[in-house]
Amino acid sequence: MKFMLQPQNRGAKGLGTFANRAVWPSALAAALLLALAVPCLAAPPRPAVCTRVELTGKVNAGEEWKASLGEGWIFRVVPIAPGSAGYTGWDMVVDRNPPAGFPDALLLATPPYNSINEREIGTTFGLRAQDAMGWNPRSFRFLIDPSAFLQGQKLFLALSSQLQATSGKPPGASSKEDPASTSPAVARLTRQLMNFESRAATGQLRILDAGLSPGIADPEPFAESWALRAARMQTTLVPPAGSKPTPRGELDWMRFSITLWLPAGWKVPRSLTVSTAPCGQ
Repeated sequence: MKFMLQPQNRGAKGLGTFANRAVWPSALAAALLLALAVPCLAAPPRPAVCTRVELTGKVNAGEEWKASLGEGWIFRVVPIAPGSAGYTGWDMVVDRNPPAGFPDALLLATPPYNSINEREIGTTFGLRAQDAMGWNPRSFRFLIDPSAFLQGQKLFLALSSQLQATSGKPPGASSKEDPASTSPAVARLTRQLMNFESRAATGQLRILDAGLSPGIADPEPFAESWALRAARMQTTLVPPAGSKPTPRGELDWMRFSITLWLPAGWKVPRSLTVSTAPCGQ
């Protein structure tokens, strides 16, 4: 930024009067301070630097994949319980090593808790196998402070107990479905859980290839864009387990990559691919 100072009445030597000489230094100082301050105010904040970790893997139906993240944490891709509906697919889990129990650190920091969610890659909540693959990539958060993790587990279980005691509904039920979820105790516990998101690390899972038996049902309205995206993805068609196609289809295997943004200075196992990058996605 340039500043133009107006000409002054000059004396014989071109220095101006005493009054003018006294004003010039202060005006010049003010101009310089303004010139230095404006860029500082206009410049965006520099992004925080994180340790970026890259993982790759493949998991089969009914099997688990896992990788150590260092500092006592482990990332797992675990099979979804089939249940009476015959679900197939996997959940992403971040847990302590050895495991610290339910809920895990990724579930706590990636709400909603009892609804369709990016951490769950499966034929649940009305998704067909091809829709689950088309929802790609998947973004999530996970806690990395052991004390915050334990505190979050206690809050989650207290919220679950409160909801089930008043209405029989688990965490995640909306106020329209369950008026009791608007109670002061539930609201307080929910706010406390939401505060953990600001202390969580971020991650992304990208599906590279998959083997599946497509579902023959129509896609749910909310999944239509994922169904279109799945048609452009690399997939391998697998015969259905019962020899006949099913409404939701089946997920047989998945090949994927995972990117994690951990705090700078994180003690990462030597076997992992690591780089320094701005935090976030």
